[in-house]
Amino acid sequence: MTPVEQAAEAVVIDDVRKSYGDLKAVDGVSLTVRRGEFFGILGPNGAGKTTLIEMVEGLRRADGGSVSVLGSSPWPRNTELLRRLGVQTQASAFFTRLSALEHLRTVATLYGLGPEAADRALREVGLGEQGGTRVDDLSGGQRQRLAIATALVHEPELIMLDEPTAALDPEARRSLWSLLRGLKGQGRTIVHTTHHLDEAEALCDRVAIMSHGRVIALDTPANLVRSLKAPTRVLVPADRITVERALAIDGVDRAEVDNGEVVMETRVAGQVIVAVNEIAGPDAVQTRTATLEDAYLALTGSEH
Repeated sequence: MTPVEQAAEAVVIDDVRKSYGDLKAVDGVSLTVRRGEFFGILGPNGAGKTTLIEMVEGLRRADGGSVSVLGSSPWPRNTELLRRLGVQTQASAFFTRLSALEHLRTVATLYGLGPEAADRALREVGLGEQGGTRVDDLSGGQRQRLAIATALVHEPELIMLDEPTAALDPEARRSLWSLLRGLKGQGRTIVHTTHHLDEAEALCDRVAIMSHGRVIALDTPANLVRSLKAPTRVLVPADRITVERALAIDGVDRAEVDNGEVVMETRVAGQVIVAVNEIAGPDAVQTRTATLEDAYLALTGSEH
């Protein structure tokens, strides 16, 4: 890789391996994360995501292969590199007896920064009005925002987010998505692990899907979905159309009743929708196209 190519890459992982006894937690993984990219790592429990991330962060040593982060090796523990990384974990540690602002100012001090860094980070994650609230009294969503602020306080070049919306209710998740989109819009380099496939599809430029310690797919969410070549599903209430009549429509490959609806599969959706509208009326028709979850399930052969 040339110096120009290296400068364009924030993370370079080359044939990395890590075993625990007979268990191959990471088994020959190679991938790169480009600067300015929002990169997702997906996979079922035990796929090797956490072990891989911990090697990128310098918390674990690889048994083989190499890891380069911002042009440097994270192992042995690289204190200079730590200042360039921002890390949010599922079990983020807080000074819980302090207010949100006091917590951030304490963290900023550890980096040799003044209180203005904490003030900026708190505003950046939308917690400006909660600065005086004790960490213990913040909601789950607010604590996750504070965890991200803690990772941002020293303005790192690379941000590592581990399941940032875990255990949040749908409203809090969507709210945090807006924050993450804002970070993405700033051109930040972000590595993001998540179990929420809709989240990865909405936020990530590219995703790596891991299974049994290996990367089994790596592409944009759209390309992964496109590779399925999955049919479009057209749904109509069963009282508006019968399976027999649905199957008689030119372009319908398959039809069945599911939960009170006739579900038709087709690869010429526009043509079928026009025909169904004439039979059942446009107000009755819903369509569903393939999603990243469909691609994930097809690739991993598991339930999410």
